Amino acid sequence: MSTEIQTESDLRVKYIRGERENMEVEVMEDGDQDKFGSQEAEPPSEKKLPAFRNSSFRVFTVSLQVLYLLILAGIITRYILVTLEKNNLEKKLNNVSHSSNQSQHLIKQLQVTKEKDLQSRIDNLTKSYNELQDKMSRKLCPEGWKRFGSSCYFKSTEKKSWLESRKDCVKRESDLVIINSKEEQDFVTELNQHEESWIGLWTQWSETENKYQWEWLDGSQLTETFWATGEKHPTGYFASCCDQQGRWRSEHDYDYKRNWICEKKICCFL
Repeated sequence: MSTEIQTESDLRVKYIRGERENMEVEVMEDGDQDKFGSQEAEPPSEKKLPAFRNSSFRVFTVSLQVLYLLILAGIITRYILVTLEKNNLEKKLNNVSHSSNQSQHLIKQLQVTKEKDLQSRIDNLTKSYNELQDKMSRKLCPEGWKRFGSSCYFKSTEKKSWLESRKDCVKRESDLVIINSKEEQDFVTELNQHEESWIGLWTQWSETENKYQWEWLDGSQLTETFWATGEKHPTGYFASCCDQQGRWRSEHDYDYKRNWICEKKICCFL
């Protein structure tokens, strides 16, 4: 019994020792692992920080370069678009300018055509008016008389004194011509055909001025005169028209004989 008891106790001791050894081994193994693990879990040393910083700087530099390239690409794209738009606008402006020049040319052609057409119509109307006036003159003025404005004019072929010439005009239901305008003066000059004829201008005594003054047969004063150069202050009694320059001359002799021109208003023929 004692032997069995001793053997059993020895076994227990061996068992207990074996367990402790195993536990120590396990503890040792776990400690090594913890130590190794703790070594791996240690924070990076300062020797590794520069490498990390250099890597971050390279990433930042690359990012800046990419951003710069993107901005540059945007600027180039914008420049290209603006250039294209400018070229399109210039092309449109050139087209508009060309169209405008064509339009102006067409407008000028139309204006020239209209002016020619208008001038042609005016010429036709003037011709028709002259023809009508000539017909009216032949109808309204007696044979041998010529019409100008609203009057008919007769130029004699014989010569008489101023007083006798006026009597002849009165017989023809008219009087010696009274010249009231430059146009009528030119007409009388052409009617005379470079001869001098009596006109209805003479001197009458003026009670207010207390002297003789030139006046027309209807009593009107001279508003426009066409005296010759040497007749600046004419002193004769009667006037004639027209000399070589188409001017008036005065005459003192009552018996001096000339042709004469009678004038009668058209209204008096109606």
